Amino acid sequence: MADNLWFIAVALGPVLLGGAIVFAMMRRRRFSQDEIEERRAANHDLYDRPQSR
Repeated sequence: MADNLWFIAVALGPVLLGGAIVFAMMRRRRFSQDEIEERRAANHDLYDRPQSR
């Protein structure tokens, strides 16, 4: 019985982990071109400001 449990853990564990990684990668949100440009402009504004002490 214990051998069967270890077989299931060793065989199905990596399959389930791989499935979870693939699922997360497929659900990841992509930024639109407008959002990329807005972020880039905000970064430039932030770093072009003079530092206040």
